[in-house]
Formats: sequence, C-alpha cells, structure tokens
Amino acid sequence: MKRHHFIRYYLVLAVITALLCVLGSPVLAKLPASPAAPTSLQQEGKVLYDNGRYAETVQVLQQEALQYRSQGDNLRLAATLSNLCLAYQQLGAWNDAKQAIAESLNILGYPQQQIRGQAHPKLKVLAQSLDILGRLQLVTGQPQEASVTWQDAQKVYSNIDDKNGVVRSRINQAEALRTQGFYRRAEKTLEDVSKILQSQPDSLEKTVGLRSLGDVLQVVGKLKDSQDALQQSLEIAQRLKSPAQIGASLFSLGNNATTQQQTQQAIEFYQKTVQVSPSPLTKVQAQLNQLTLLIENQQLAQAQTLIPLIQPQLDTLPLTRSAIYARINFAHSLGKLTLSGVEALGEQTLTPSFSTQLLTTAVQQARDLGDKQSEAYALGSLGGLYEKAGEWSEAQNLTQQALLLAQASHAPEIAYRWQWQLGRLLKAKGDIKKAIAAYDTAVDTLQSLRSDLAAVTQDVQFSFRDSVEPVYRQSVELLLKEQQTQPNNKNLEKARQQIEALQLAELDNFFRQACLLGQKVLLDKVVDRDNPTAAILYPIILEDELQVIVKIPKQPLQHYSTKISQAEVEKIVGELRQNLVQPYAIKAFKTQSQQVYNWLIKPIESQLQKSGVNTLVFIPDGVLRNIPLSALYDGKQYLVEKYAIALSIGLQLQNPKPLARGRLNALTAGLTQPPLGYSQFSPLPAIKTELNLIAQAGISTTSLLDQQFTKQAWMSKVNATRFNILHLATHGQFSSRADQTFILAANGPINVIDFDNILRTRDEKKPEGVQLLVLSACQTAAGDNRAALGLAGAAFKAGARSTVASLWQIDDESTAQFVGAFYTQLKNVNMTKAEALRLAQLQLLKHPNYSSPSFWSAYVLIGNWL
Repeated sequence: MKRHHFIRYYLVLAVITALLCVLGSPVLAKLPASPAAPTSLQQEGKVLYDNGRYAETVQVLQQEALQYRSQGDNLRLAATLSNLCLAYQQLGAWNDAKQAIAESLNILGYPQQQIRGQAHPKLKVLAQSLDILGRLQLVTGQPQEASVTWQDAQKVYSNIDDKNGVVRSRINQAEALRTQGFYRRAEKTLEDVSKILQSQPDSLEKTVGLRSLGDVLQVVGKLKDSQDALQQSLEIAQRLKSPAQIGASLFSLGNNATTQQQTQQAIEFYQKTVQVSPSPLTKVQAQLNQLTLLIENQQLAQAQTLIPLIQPQLDTLPLTRSAIYARINFAHSLGKLTLSGVEALGEQTLTPSFSTQLLTTAVQQARDLGDKQSEAYALGSLGGLYEKAGEWSEAQNLTQQALLLAQASHAPEIAYRWQWQLGRLLKAKGDIKKAIAAYDTAVDTLQSLRSDLAAVTQDVQFSFRDSVEPVYRQSVELLLKEQQTQPNNKNLEKARQQIEALQLAELDNFFRQACLLGQKVLLDKVVDRDNPTAAILYPIILEDELQVIVKIPKQPLQHYSTKISQAEVEKIVGELRQNLVQPYAIKAFKTQSQQVYNWLIKPIESQLQKSGVNTLVFIPDGVLRNIPLSALYDGKQYLVEKYAIALSIGLQLQNPKPLARGRLNALTAGLTQPPLGYSQFSPLPAIKTELNLIAQAGISTTSLLDQQFTKQAWMSKVNATRFNILHLATHGQFSSRADQTFILAANGPINVIDFDNILRTRDEKKPEGVQLLVLSACQTAAGDNRAALGLAGAAFKAGARSTVASLWQIDDESTAQFVGAFYTQLKNVNMTKAEALRLAQLQLLKHPNYSSPSFWSAYVLIGNWL
C-alpha cells in the first residue's frame, strides 16, 4: 500500500506531532538486578541523563561499558550500550547511536536467537533495547522499520508478562503508523490500548497513551473526543508532576484548539508549553506553531517578537528529521512575514538570503542524517525561494533534484508538490506542453494518494485551498488556454475530469477519509443513452476567468468563457446569496442573478432550446454551490420556469435508474421543538402537517415524531424498517467542517459522520439502498463560503441515489406545502425527480404569499435526477 497524507505547503510534520510518546521523554533501560548496590557510575549516569546533561552522560556510560566489558558481564554491557545509544540520540550523534545499539543487540543474540526459552533478565534487557532501537529508527525517518521493531518488543514483553511494556509497545506501534499516515489503523490500536489504560492507575504509559489517542482522533476529525483524551492526559501528567509530559499534552491541546479555529486558546496552550516543557524541540515547535497562527491572523507585531527567540534554539537542536522540518517551517514563516510587509528586525532581517541560508543548512543537515525525504523537502523549498525571485533555471534545477529524491524515497505526498512547482516553472518559461505534463503528473499523484489511506493530516484542513486545490485549478487553466489555441476535445474532457477530482478531494478533506465510490455510470452516457433531454454544465472558476464546459445530448463537448476574476465572481455570488433570502431585496437580487445567468446560460441558450433539453444538470464549482441555480433570471423568467434543475457532485452516477414508484416506503422523522440547549433554533410546528402530507400523497410511511425521534430510536428504525425514502424534517446545519455539520434529534445533534456510519451499517445489512434522502428545514451555515460542501458531503456519504435539501430554512407553512406537492408529483410514474421538484417549486412561485425566490428556490436536488 502506498503511503498517503497530503502535506501542508509550508508546514509539515512539526505542527502535528509533539514527537512521539517514546520520543518525548525516553528513559534509560534498567540494568539487570545485582546482589550488589548500584554502582556510582550507574547512579551518576541516571542523574546526568534525567537533568538533560547528555554529553556528560555519554562519558559516564562509556566508562561503565568499559567496566562491564573488562568484567565479562555481557548482559549489563548490553543494557549500558543501549543506554549509550539513547544518550547519543539526544545529542544527534546518529552513527555512534547505531553502532552502540547494534553491538548491544548482537550481544543479546537478536535477531538470530529465538525469543522463547531465554532467561527472564536477558529478555527484559532485549525488550528495552528494542524500544530504544525503534526510537532511533523512527527519529531518523524509518517508521516502517520502527513498527516492526516495536512488534518484536511487544512479543518479548508478552513472554515475560510485562503488561506495561506491552502497552508501551502498542502505543509506539500506533505512533509509527501515524507517522506513515495510517491514521485509522493507529486510531484502532490506540482505542484498544485506551480501554486497557482506563482501569489502571496513573502512569507514564497512561498519560502517553491518552495523548497519542487524542492526537490521532484530532487528525481523523473527532475533535471533541480528541480534546477529552488530551485533557485526561494533561491531568494525569500534572498528578505525576512530569514537566515533559505536561508540556507534550499542552502542545497537543494547542494543536487541537488550532484545528477548532480557537486561535487565542491555541496560542495560550503554546505559550504554556514553552514555559513548562524541558524539551528544546517541543518548545521550538510550540513557538513555530504560535508564529504561524499569528501570521495567519495578521498579528504581525506579536509575530515579530517571537523570531529572535526561535532562531538561537534551532541551532542547538540535535540533528533529527523534526529539527530539519522546524528549520524549513521557520524559513517559510519568515517568507510569509516578508510578504506581509514586515520590516527588518534589528540585526536579523527578513530577507530572502536569510531564508536561503536556513534552507541550505536544512539540505546539508538532511544529507548528514542520510534522510532523503527531509532532503527532498528542503531542496524543493529552496527551489520555491528561487521561483519567487524569478530565477527560473536554478529553481528548476533544485526542484528536479527534490523530485528525484522524493520519488526514490517513495514519498508521493512530497513528490506532488515538486511536480506542481515544476509545472509552474515551466509555465513561467513559456513551455506550456511540458508544464501541462508536469501538472498532469501532480494531479495523478494526488489521485493515487486519495485511494490508499482513509485520512488526511491536520494541516490539510487549514491549507487545502493553498496546497491542493490550486494544483487542480491551475492544471485546468492550462488545459483550457491550450484549447483556445489548439482545439482538442481531449483537453476539455481532461479539464472536467480534473474538476471532478478536485471536488472528490474536497470531500475527502471534509471527511478526512477517502470517499470510496461504488459502481458508477458516466453522466455523458446517461444523457446520450437514457435521458437525451438533459444537458450537463460544468462551470469552472479560475483566477482570471469563468469557464463553462457543456455536454448537450449526442453532441461533442463545447466550452465558453467570461473574462472575470475569481474575486469578482465570489463577490457577486456572495451578494446574490445574501439578497436572495431577503424578500425586500428582490430588485438587487434579479440584477445579480441575471449576471450569473449571462455567464452560465446565455451563450448556450439557443442551442439548449433547439436540442429539446428540459433538464439542466450542473456540477457547480466553488461559491456557485451556495446558490440555487433554479433562481437564475434571464430578465423575464427564472430558470426553473424553463428547465428542471439538478446538481451532481461529479461526472458519474451510482445506479442511474428512476425511482421504483410502485413501492415507495418512507421512514420519516420530525422535531417540532428543538432540544434543550439549542434555543437558537425556532420551533417548527408545521412539521406534523408536513409528515401527514407525505402519507396523504400515497407514500407508505413509518414515522418518528418529537420525543420518539432520538438518535438511538432512529438508528433502530433505520436498521429494522424497509424503506427507500428517508425524510428528516428537523433543524440541521451544513458547514465546511464535518464536526459542525449535523441534524437535530430530540436528544441532541446527530453529526454527519455518525449519520454516515448509521446508514452505512444499514446498507451492509440490507440490499436495498436509500433511493431518496430529503433533508427538510436544514440550512447552510451563515457566513461560511464553503458550507455547501457539508450538504454535498452529507448527500454523498449517506449513500442516497438522490438528495433533496434546503440551502436555508424557509417559512414553516410553505415548507409543508412544498413537501406535500413534491411527494404528490413523485407518485407519477412518468415524472423524474428533477421535474417533480420543479413542479413543486412552481406551485409555490405561483402562490401569492410565496412567490419570492427566498421561499421556492431553497430546495436543491443532488445526484440522480431521473
């Protein structure tokens, strides 16, 4: 399986990890028991090590090793050599560390001798030595090897019935999995460990295990569970009075707060980390994370004060991958400050040459460490500096070196960045064909990443739009520019495929797992073969223009464009969305709506009329997802008055068949009063009428209303009831973050991830899928420009063939009327779902009280429109 995790453009592993449990405060291996008291050298070495005086520790342990060697005491010699390895690691003396642990394990007969049948003292030393070897492998960029080593350590601890050792080994294995990007596997391992730890007294293993669990839960998007685990870890560390563990847990809590966009809390956690932690690396990482937050939030004066504190500490860090990443991170943070217009800082200036020096040092450190992956990061980042300076040839040379190293070290999460950078450089040099090829390779690499693992790193959630989305958009821009000079239908096909790939990547990012798709049929085949009265439109928002690719049945792809900046598109669409929900702003809304109509529909208007098309299927891009395209206005009519409208998440449909009208069975659930603690949501008394109208339309229903509609009761009905329509009439919110996308039940919210798990469990038990999901009275989060992503995600992950949902909450009574009309039309065997929606909307449009688009246009159909 390939390794997978998208990496933030400027900030790599330093943000995620306070270093691993075994790295945070590694302890010396205990020497086998002796009838005699511990030697003075043993005691002195332990005191020096515990106080961070590692160079002196090495001298003492070397003396101790000489003593045991002269005495022929091989077991204590092996333990001492392992401890010597650990001290060397703290100094970054990697060759010496490798020699010491190799000699120790050779004395112990590992891996030649069988573990079983050996004496207990020898096995104890072997297990501790394997712990130390795993740490060495992990910190020098060999997580797979570390994982195998810690599996061996676990076997040894099991044989000597050392339960704490077993737990520690499993925690370390989880951390190795996490370092490779296997977050779901790490989560499962740590949840098993957590169950064991909960019944145990406070211990180092317990605080570390809970912190590791919290870190992984954060990465996979379970932010509240993550926060709870990290808080427990902190409280245990405080009771143990362990500054190292307190600092590590505070650091992780800072990362959690950052993920939840609680900036001030995050900064406070990072500041406490610096005050408490004895680890120089953890201090620097906390300061770097704080620096990033300050820059992102334009608190530039505070950011400036941190810089003189960070630089000297970087130079004192032992040589590790994390230290190299910290240096790269610092260089890019300085670059961001320069872009923000910050002036010189005394003797230390924010100049490109200073960042170049930092990155040049990082390259050399990576070479000294023998870490090809770190070298690839550093070289590519250095190439990025030359790119900004307009020195294309040197930038290209460095980028190609970085790319070769990334590919040689099987690190696609690095390779895609330098493929993208190479594409930008080739474009700048005017070599468009080679630039397109480089972009194609970057997109292919990103596609390979999404299919292998079920998580993305914390960083992507904040920088997806900076480090992943532009790869797709810039690639499409090149393809369409090439199309203008050398028309080629393959370019159009590739462009829309890459926009679909972007949309699926956004969903992966939203859920922090790959959204695996079942058997699908291309939309083109659906319209050419099964539904020749539907046309497909793909609006694509680029930096300087809006492009539209159109598929009319039985015709080749066409495309047209409007010269308008992305910023202007977002401004107009944002204002349109605000005016749309204000009935008194109808004049301004119509003006803006007609502008969007002119972009998307007018150039193809006459062809649509001649082709006999009656349904338009949009695959909307960016902010266009936030508006109902049925409300586009041509100056006389709304689009819904001429066409049925549907939305699709991608170029393909699952099981594109019409609804089986002869046996419509609906599971309905409604909530007229929000639960305690959710007073921001208003009562919905007309929901009773809404559910009754569904039954009156001739749909067989099983219903849960008000206090019957608890999460548990709904889960039970989902699993026990036969239905092909799921109708939820309750408050809900769609957000650009999965943890803030939910529907309300009588006993609280059902998060979209739980929603997905419940329906997926049902689908595994029952062959019939949910053909239609209706989410009534829900809304997209106010002020969230990407909130429709939550709606698309909910529809997609529910596994429903089609979803009808509201972009905003509308009048209670008009909703009931709309729902009754929709289900009445749906019973007609000759009616598509898109046409049933259209007719229900037209019924409201013609109503004297509900003619404003703020009433009738709220509902959208996503997915199968047949």
